[in-house]
Amino acid sequence: MSATLIKNARVVNEGTITETDLRIVDQRIAVIGTDIAAKPNDEIIDAQGCYLLPGMIDDQVHFREPGLTHKGSIATESRAAVAGGITSYMEMPNVNPATTSIDALERKYSIAAENSLANYSFYLGATEDNLEHIKRLDPKTHCGVKVFMGASTGDLLVENPKALDAIFRDSPVLIVTHCESGPVISQNRENLLRKKSTLSIEDHPILRDDKACYASSSYAVDLAKKYRSELHVLHITTEKELALFEAGPIQNKHITSEACVHHLWFSNQNYAALGNQIKCNPSIKNQSDRDALLQALHTNQIDIIATDHAPHTWEEKQVDYDQAPAGLPLVQHALLSLFDHVNLGHLSMAQVVEKTAHNPAIRYAIRDRGFIREGYFADLVLVDAQSPTMVTHENSLYHCGWSPFAGHEFSAQIKNTWVNGDLMYANQKVRANLNSAMRLSFER
Repeated sequence: MSATLIKNARVVNEGTITETDLRIVDQRIAVIGTDIAAKPNDEIIDAQGCYLLPGMIDDQVHFREPGLTHKGSIATESRAAVAGGITSYMEMPNVNPATTSIDALERKYSIAAENSLANYSFYLGATEDNLEHIKRLDPKTHCGVKVFMGASTGDLLVENPKALDAIFRDSPVLIVTHCESGPVISQNRENLLRKKSTLSIEDHPILRDDKACYASSSYAVDLAKKYRSELHVLHITTEKELALFEAGPIQNKHITSEACVHHLWFSNQNYAALGNQIKCNPSIKNQSDRDALLQALHTNQIDIIATDHAPHTWEEKQVDYDQAPAGLPLVQHALLSLFDHVNLGHLSMAQVVEKTAHNPAIRYAIRDRGFIREGYFADLVLVDAQSPTMVTHENSLYHCGWSPFAGHEFSAQIKNTWVNGDLMYANQKVRANLNSAMRLSFER
């Protein structure tokens, strides 16, 4: 029986910070308490001065497998995730071929069972004609169905009102949405091209503006209210949209929202220096929008913080604006970016844990994860808030080999990450020989 004893940790959990010890036995947290005596076979870790958090549960990543593995794979991106303190993730369906059938969905679970270093779940992608597959989703074993309400291509674009009505009426699982209105974006493009012959990266937040986001997100919220659907609106980027969401704790909400780390970090003022590196959909917008998102984390109009990790190769980004793909790699540095927000006084440590671990666990009803509790799986991250981390392209673990944070020194450092009780990251190295990850299960 394997056992680890973590001594003198500052445990951040359920709104408090408590200096205590914690013993892991096999996959789970066995005991939490002060002055726990070491046993002969314990691996002892002295966490003096460091913070012990429940591992981040990232409800939105794109790990690019199958079909797009030149950008990343489940193996490479989960490796970067555990280095960043992410112990569980939920991955998106826009791969090749798109994950739009139960068979395709289960094939991704099979890949993850062999290759993932973090716990995993996968979304089914909605189309305008796969309702029968959506109805077959199991609330206890599948995380949700992803609906691209505009701003997508191919089968994954769902704009037909009858199809949307059916999905919101009949889905047995949580509906998560990408909300940008295609018609509004098209009209914005037409307006811009009346003034100039070609678009540049500085036009991106004008092309995909708050009107495009609000038109789509308000439609999703109206549908969820009409059918009493369970709706989670991903990557909110605008102050305008915040009025759609209730303030207050996440418990008992049936409509929730999320912000992503890059929208909390960057603003339109960063386009001049970073260009296509920070091209993403929805777009990074104005400083006033970013500030409003941070404030909405305090009011709880925004319930969850995620990454929307979406890697592309450096070469794919080094083209003209219109041809450059949208998305950026984020999982390795997401939690560190939030510690910088703590250091700057924008968030508290307890809020970071609430938005990245507790609330995802509550919203998705994840079994035995998201909290530091006796009997729960030992998904943990130890953070040294006094040791900085300098980011370079070279020390980024993403398969694409670059980071939008390159050149920035974060105020904290990820020391250790445990997944189901196994130490997966220590001494700035991932222990990729371990395969401790599990498929997430849900208590719905």
